[in-house]
Amino acid sequence: MKVLITGATGLIGKEIVKRCHEQDILVHYLTTSKDKIESKDNYKGFYWDPKKDVIDTDCFKDVDAIINLAGAGIAKRWTDSYKKIIIDSRVQSLQCLKTALSKIDNHHIKQILSASAIGFYPDSLTKYYDESCTKQSPTFLGDVVAAWESAVNEFSELGLLVSKVRIGLVLDADEGALPQMAMPIKFGLGSAFGSGEQWQSWIHVHDLSRIFVYIIQNELEGIYNGVAPNPITNTELTKAIAKTLHKPLFMPNIPKFLMKLVLGEMHIMLFESQRVSSKKIEDAGFDFTYSNVYPALEAILK
Repeated sequence: MKVLITGATGLIGKEIVKRCHEQDILVHYLTTSKDKIESKDNYKGFYWDPKKDVIDTDCFKDVDAIINLAGAGIAKRWTDSYKKIIIDSRVQSLQCLKTALSKIDNHHIKQILSASAIGFYPDSLTKYYDESCTKQSPTFLGDVVAAWESAVNEFSELGLLVSKVRIGLVLDADEGALPQMAMPIKFGLGSAFGSGEQWQSWIHVHDLSRIFVYIIQNELEGIYNGVAPNPITNTELTKAIAKTLHKPLFMPNIPKFLMKLVLGEMHIMLFESQRVSSKKIEDAGFDFTYSNVYPALEAILK
């Protein structure tokens, strides 16, 4: 099997490449940096520039499935101009792929699997969301996911199976939110945000990468939540990190108004609550390595 991956050098992409190679899946990848192009037997790079609709179509040769992870990072202040970059980077990448693929008659790509986000689901302390929920969050994150998923849905016009993984809080040792959360705790300055009651639907990056590979290997179609089976509150997560690091927690919770001053509209990433179900992917036969947060944190932080 051979897959084409966009965003292969990012946090999730690097893990997916590892899982693919463990399963003897060959990887083609697209990069906007010619310096990052490698050519190995199982890992071959190709240049593209989605903004200019430029792509090396040799990337599609003998590929069975596309894994799309391309998109500008959201952990940067949401000015109006950067909001446009966040959405355009996701939509343009998919449009570039679709336009190029539509001009090739002899490809045998069966499926596209795209990253998405649980930011689609509305803020709630009480609801337990599964993939059947159609009510979109009224926030900017909701708008991002709606545009992102709409763009990938268009690949059904080319006869491809379309799949999406709505990703939760990804736990990783070096990148993403966890190092940022752990740092103040290491210095005895950690605390929860706001009430601390907001749900955090998390997943270990190892399991997330396994979900992506599982979906393409089994040709699963539709939306799947990329979250572990046991969501926890922000307070519980903060306490779990502190316990794993053997550090005390004594600081008061950080007020919402303060983080709004510091981060602007982006503060919702810390205060929105989405309790999200993993039942659909489990019912499809997937088994999590890390179902509970303590073993996940032990594996990452120790």
